[in-house]
Amino acid sequence: MSTTPHTQPGQLCIWTDTDPQAEADFNTWYDREHMQERVGIRGFRFARRFLANDGAARRYLALYVTESLDVFRSDAYHQAFTQQTDWSLRNFARMSDTQRRVGELAFEAGEGEGAHVAIFVASPAALAAAPWRDLADEATHAAGMHAVRVFRTDGTLSAPLSTGGAGNTAARTAQEDAMVFVEGSLNDAARAAAQHLAQACDVAPDSVRSFDMLWRLSA
Repeated sequence: MSTTPHTQPGQLCIWTDTDPQAEADFNTWYDREHMQERVGIRGFRFARRFLANDGAARRYLALYVTESLDVFRSDAYHQAFTQQTDWSLRNFARMSDTQRRVGELAFEAGEGEGAHVAIFVASPAALAAAPWRDLADEATHAAGMHAVRVFRTDGTLSAPLSTGGAGNTAARTAQEDAMVFVEGSLNDAARAAAQHLAQACDVAPDSVRSFDMLWRLSA
């Protein structure tokens, strides 16, 4: 499943929710300040925001794609966490049930991006099976489908980063897994394909989540 290391795109995935009473401020902050700050870091290529369309909790998904995984090891990236605005700190405090993953592209089939994405989390071992690769490639040829991508999580880089200074980030790791992104122009097509692929690697189909893209910002 893996291709050449250290030359594939990296991705930061923030999957979270926020206080419903401050949701308008959360979205304005994300759209008017936070995405611009992150995309402005050297090595970031683009960012996208999504809103869940399936009625389940943890409704917001933000994806930041970089030139490589090494961008998340850079001084410029870590420096961003020591210069937070008051607006950022307020909204960080409102986030709830947050999952943070930093990973490297390990597999892709198809091309382009879709207005809808369905996601699930699986073990790298299950996704490495050859039959799954064939199923993923086949899925991209269905009507309303565009691409399937897998980002393998780096446990050390995925640990929560402190907003209060560089001295608080040592010796923490997150679970190493893989996140599958199934993209399409039709939500039902992307969700059905993701459920089929999830089942093929022993992940419960009902764990698949689906989202609509809100917007995209390029560097």
